[in-house]
Amino acid sequence: MLHFFSKICQSKADVNGSCLVGLGLSLHGQIKPLGGPTLGRNFANRDKNWADRKAVVAHHFIKSVALGLGLIVLAQTAVGQSILLDVGDASDDLRSDIRAASLLYVLKDDDASDASPQDFVAAAQADYARVVATLYANGYYSSTVSIMVNGREAAGLSPFERLSTVPDVVITIDRGRRFQFGRADVTPVKDATVVPETFATGETAKVGSVRDAASAVVDGWRDAGHAKAQVSGQQITAQHAEAKLDVAIEIDPGPRLRFGELGVEGNVDVRTERVRRIAGLPEGETFSPVEIDRATNRLRRTGAFKSVAVIEGDGIGSDGTQPVTVQVVEQTPRRFGFGGEISSLEGLTLSGFWMRRNFRGGAERLRLEAEIAGIGGDTGGTDTTLTATYRRPAHFGTNTDLNVLAQFQELNEPNFYSRGVTLEFLGTRIVTENLTAKGGIGYIASVDRDANGESRFQFLTLPFNLTWDRRDGPLNPRDGFYLGSNLMPFIGVAGSQHGMRVELDGRAYRAVGDKTVLAFRGQFGSVIGPEISEAPVDFLFYSGGGGTVRGHSYQSLGVVNGTNTTGGRSYVGASLEARYEISDSFGLVGFYDYGMIGEDSFPDGDDSHAGAGLGIRYNTSLGPIRFDVATPVSGNGDGVQFYVGIGQAF
Repeated sequence: MLHFFSKICQSKADVNGSCLVGLGLSLHGQIKPLGGPTLGRNFANRDKNWADRKAVVAHHFIKSVALGLGLIVLAQTAVGQSILLDVGDASDDLRSDIRAASLLYVLKDDDASDASPQDFVAAAQADYARVVATLYANGYYSSTVSIMVNGREAAGLSPFERLSTVPDVVITIDRGRRFQFGRADVTPVKDATVVPETFATGETAKVGSVRDAASAVVDGWRDAGHAKAQVSGQQITAQHAEAKLDVAIEIDPGPRLRFGELGVEGNVDVRTERVRRIAGLPEGETFSPVEIDRATNRLRRTGAFKSVAVIEGDGIGSDGTQPVTVQVVEQTPRRFGFGGEISSLEGLTLSGFWMRRNFRGGAERLRLEAEIAGIGGDTGGTDTTLTATYRRPAHFGTNTDLNVLAQFQELNEPNFYSRGVTLEFLGTRIVTENLTAKGGIGYIASVDRDANGESRFQFLTLPFNLTWDRRDGPLNPRDGFYLGSNLMPFIGVAGSQHGMRVELDGRAYRAVGDKTVLAFRGQFGSVIGPEISEAPVDFLFYSGGGGTVRGHSYQSLGVVNGTNTTGGRSYVGASLEARYEISDSFGLVGFYDYGMIGEDSFPDGDDSHAGAGLGIRYNTSLGPIRFDVATPVSGNGDGVQFYVGIGQAF
């Protein structure tokens, strides 16, 4: 933690000229004004007995805080209590900042009514320092702060004095002049370090600007390998007559250091060498805070640890290295869960999973899943999916995991039946925090029945997936975008055809004001190579139902050949939603969905349909629970469909 230290103006001579201002700054903590004439008095107060009176105020302040500390946080207001805040013509932002900092307003705004009069006295006495800190943060260093409790200055009340009624409080603040920076220096500065523009001569002299400037320069040195860079000295002088604040900060960069061997603490079942490999801290290379953040994220991403903390040691190794230790707390090894969705036509979908963390002592994860869909629905029958996945982090390198998938599916759909297995061996590369690439080799075998009869297929596949996710949350995003692509070249075995299946998925989110979010989704799919009769039925595309076009029956749109319907070789879909937040718990959604199926690899626009509707969202810690009601807008559908699930539709 980096600190500034200074003294407070103590005399009339200091106040009328210049003095060192007691900002009590902490670069990584709460601003704590250091007593002084800011407690209920103006810097320019001409009272000759100021020092004695200040000592009395401080004495009562300390005792009252000690007496009321345990009650302040949980205390709640009583009926009839009032607080008047007089800050003259101050801006709404400053008024809001003062209210947010005040413990008196915490008591007043609380719903319950069991706070005692003494709670308000203790809060009032603590508020001197909190209000002054807020004024400092906004550039006011010559302010008068008075807090009257039933007509008496709160600083003069004894903590043992008993009040019979909940008091009325008047907070009166004379802000004085707003200070500007005179001198604003921080040295030395590492090349390419950007000092905040708010820390410059003529800018408003806010405490936060000083803190941000010092922090930026220290971070600049640390980014260049100087792990021990810190503020080594500072001088902050207030020129009250000119309302100027002169600031000079000195930085000690310290030596340029390298990473040594990573220390590991707290692991019980996960092997130490695996923790080091997953963290990927580059031993022997120049120290970098970015590498520490990356190591932390890699370990958290495994899901094997409840908490991860990477700690920089205080000393310096004899070989010029920065000691670094990772402290971990392991997660419980097993987890299971259940889920469900329901729709008026598609019926009920039930799913469950069982997961084993740290499967072989190297932070591996084994997950078994089962899903039954179409229960009681009008979709041709029930669909069963059994899936096993295995993931080993950092198998091929620091940022590349091994993923193995084995899946069995039996699909009873309105227009086809399919039973098949899939095996995949993939490498997953974490390119950046938001960009992930997957690639590998797979095998697919299936037995299908549709309008073209029964067929058997076998393929060797080369699946590749690229995901760029810049959303601010996966379950209920308000801003950002998501781009996903799935390319799967396939090589036919035992008479099956060669080709490639392509899926593209783009989503964008934009907040309009505080309560409205506009969301858009575009989808494209294509099968290149085999004709419809030569392609597996689950390679082909249909539209209709949840996930494509709400309001239409499940997979109701395909390629019609006489009286038979099959999937198409291409698909285009689009969805637009307007999401409005009614309250913290409830939201309203209006949506429009469009889908088009083509017989060829690129859609021709002949077969399409659309649906629209309204939905309700109930927000939970797991994401919003959605209830949508939709009806066809175009196409052959009719009636009304409803859908229930967890998370937004996209």
